[in-house]
Amino acid sequence: MTFDSIATATVPIAEHREPAFVHEEQNVAARQRLENYVSTHGRRPNILVILFDDVGWGDFGCYGGGVAVGAPTPNIDRLARDGLLLTSCYSEPSCSPSRASLMTGRLPMRHGLLRPPMYGQPGGLDGEVTLAQLLGDAGYVTQAVGKWHMGENRESQPQHVGFDDFYGFLSVSDMYSEWRDPYFFPEIAYSEERTRWIENQPFNRCFVHAVKGGDTEDVEEVTIPVLSTLDDKWATYSRDFIKRMSGGSQPWFLYHCTRGAHFDNYPLEKYLGASPAKHPYKDTLIELDDIVGRLVETLRETGQLEHTMIFVSSDNGPNMETWPDAAYTPFRCAKGSTWEGGVRVPGVFAWPGMIDADHTTDGLFSFTDMFPTALALAGADAAMPDDRFIDGVDQSSFLLAPEGRSNRKYQYYWLQNQFSAVRVGEYKLMLASISDDDRDVQSLGGFEGVAQRYPYGRLYNLYLDPKETRSYLVRKLAYIDSFTSGIRDHFKTFGKYPPRHPITR
Repeated sequence: MTFDSIATATVPIAEHREPAFVHEEQNVAARQRLENYVSTHGRRPNILVILFDDVGWGDFGCYGGGVAVGAPTPNIDRLARDGLLLTSCYSEPSCSPSRASLMTGRLPMRHGLLRPPMYGQPGGLDGEVTLAQLLGDAGYVTQAVGKWHMGENRESQPQHVGFDDFYGFLSVSDMYSEWRDPYFFPEIAYSEERTRWIENQPFNRCFVHAVKGGDTEDVEEVTIPVLSTLDDKWATYSRDFIKRMSGGSQPWFLYHCTRGAHFDNYPLEKYLGASPAKHPYKDTLIELDDIVGRLVETLRETGQLEHTMIFVSSDNGPNMETWPDAAYTPFRCAKGSTWEGGVRVPGVFAWPGMIDADHTTDGLFSFTDMFPTALALAGADAAMPDDRFIDGVDQSSFLLAPEGRSNRKYQYYWLQNQFSAVRVGEYKLMLASISDDDRDVQSLGGFEGVAQRYPYGRLYNLYLDPKETRSYLVRKLAYIDSFTSGIRDHFKTFGKYPPRHPITR
């Protein structure tokens, strides 16, 4: 019988795990491919995650952007041709929730980072079990580079949640730059009193270095000129890490997060005007694509490319409040929303010889899936905690089997602490949202705006209506049980495994 994601039932994995599809032949094929790799090379794969900031689904050439939108991305496009391109890869509506979900395999209602902590606010990853921690326990060397933004408090810093080394900044790009720029904040930049007021707020204005178990050491204050150099410096640091690891026998996990393309964009001088669009955001995309090329080339030069699974994505949709210094998506709305434009992001996987080349799929992949998937590839899935609910689904067979199918049935959308929507197959049932009417919303990219609830729900066919403009629930009532049963089972999990909200502490 032909597989259908709506008509096929999932299989329980464990009480604390999200149920998943079981594709027996696919699982056997993927397991055999991984076992052959391990027996041939005597090692587990390296894992490289490259996470951009506020880059849109449509920015890269392999997604229809690139040259067409004034910023060619040949290196990312080549990586997509050499691997797997996901058209339904999902983040959370904002950066900190997304990053924490990738790092813990848990939705924001469980890990508690419902929104980004700003200007030294308390709360973060402390108390969570992270992917870096479990990979480290499995013998991996763990390195974090670039933007963190999962808590500035000591217990939430990278070197205290599993990373051997960290080189980057703890917060978010605009916190270091916006108040310094007289174009955007003349009332602060030209006022000594207000400048001192910002400087006295409890956040570190430097990018830092730290080693496991230690304290952060300031490297350099992030002024606007320094900000323009960060992605280049961080790329050099990651390349040096890759080179150092080439002579050893340990596998490694490199979590490389860029500063770009979060507003405001100040690309490195050599990239200014480098894009056909001649615009700072597009110039930054050219720089980011070049960085991907440099990292991949370093893997190739050191003989590690065939031993490394690469994942390239963005932490959320475009921040449209800063247009034209903003990303592109063909979907509705933007960052801060649970419309597709806020949470549907690019997702490219590559691993030569292990992930089949030139494969595009619309199978669902959530950021939470990275946690169990990476552990499975590392042979460390038995270490997954059982004292908390894991929302991620092991997608290793989806990635490794020829023409693999996603093991995920439901994509759940949460708008901070409000359940918003669920997707099954091509259908999405929307129960609550943020208005994207420009008369209601000053900030399409943030969480401001008018919250809307739909008592009877709105049903969108994302194949026919990717901009989610026409609900026709009354014509598709046969699908109701597919959604309500998934929502009911999802809500039941919060009975034994209640939400946590450390950001409010």
